[in-house]
Amino acid sequence: MKSETPLFARDPAPLAVAILVMVETNALSLAAAVDPMRAANRRAGRRLFTWRYYSATGGPVPLTAGFEIATEALPERLPAEVLMIVAGFRLAEQATPPLLVRLRRNAPQLRAMIGIDGGAWFLALAGLLDGHAATVHWEDLESFAERFPAIDVRRDRYVISGRRVTAGGAAPALDMMLELIASRWGSELALRVSGALVYDPAQDAAAPQTAVPSARIGRSDPALARAVALMEESLEAPLKVAEIARRIGLSQRRLEMLFAQRLGTSPGRFFLDLRLDEARRLITDTRLPLGEVALRTGFGAQSAFARAFRARFGSRASALRRRASAPG
Repeated sequence: MKSETPLFARDPAPLAVAILVMVETNALSLAAAVDPMRAANRRAGRRLFTWRYYSATGGPVPLTAGFEIATEALPERLPAEVLMIVAGFRLAEQATPPLLVRLRRNAPQLRAMIGIDGGAWFLALAGLLDGHAATVHWEDLESFAERFPAIDVRRDRYVISGRRVTAGGAAPALDMMLELIASRWGSELALRVSGALVYDPAQDAAAPQTAVPSARIGRSDPALARAVALMEESLEAPLKVAEIARRIGLSQRRLEMLFAQRLGTSPGRFFLDLRLDEARRLITDTRLPLGEVALRTGFGAQSAFARAFRARFGSRASALRRRASAPG
């Protein structure tokens, strides 16, 4: 390892970063990792970060947004102190044995390894997160925890665990980068970088990832944010609207008015849509039987689930599962 100094600690020296870009990476997640470094260099008036793009084999890497990033082939020994892995989709097919071996060989020399969005999967599959706390995008948290019992999987937006750092997506990665800048070069620079990006962080690292951005809702109406949070926490055993209202100290009528005014829908409709959205994700992203999907999203009867799903999405859950399982 190049230095025993923790990554998130005061250190005026420039930081060399290698960015491993996987096929079908979310462009916003990549930008959240890179643009704070660019802005920090510009605001500081000197080169605090240097970075280079790598991939498993080199050459152009297509992102989900439809454009490509030019990369170098990942070497046996990286000329960097930090490796960031940014990934989005098609994770299993890209986690080849040669790539995982290369990650393991590079690990001892690096000050830190950072997994962004799906990047944590590659670190985990290489055995580099065992014994660490870590997170991944909220859609993958359950399957990630089941697959890797040696990892302390958390729902946090991002997790710093020794020389391993993981972030659940684009916004958490941006917040993590701002904390890195503040830790190394001071809070004043981090604030100026945040201002340059016209970004106002709303949550800290340990705030849980959610399907709905409750922090934004909370700024306009904290009670509404608490109601949404209760719904997300009880997808498997849905609370009645009256019980949600009681728990946040409102009448049911007042809660219904809040949803109508702020979100243009009723709390019952919003909650049902939240459950069905999660059901759709489980159908496309996991191999859980449809009956199990129904139970995990609060439907005691398969027939009720089937009717609600078809009414929301215009197709049967079984048809969506077939399309999701089809090759290519």
